[in-house]
Amino acid sequence: MWSVRIDIKLKKGVLDAQGKATHNALYSLGFSDIRDVRIGKLIEIQLEGNSREEVSKTVQDMCQKLLANPVIEDYSYKIEEQ
Repeated sequence: MWSVRIDIKLKKGVLDAQGKATHNALYSLGFSDIRDVRIGKLIEIQLEGNSREEVSKTVQDMCQKLLANPVIEDYSYKIEEQ
């Protein structure tokens, strides 16, 4: 059994509307030292696999086909054996 943490973020240069709204809200609450806010996704998956390489290939396929939009998002992941 393998545990995978996938971190998905918008690419630099892509407008992060949710991050901008959060930045503005924090600023209005008095947090004036904040320079930028970017919002991303964290996905945790437990899966079966015979090797780290097999799991890595599966995770890459999942990210490219469904979990991330490779046009506007970057992703990274960490695999740990359970």
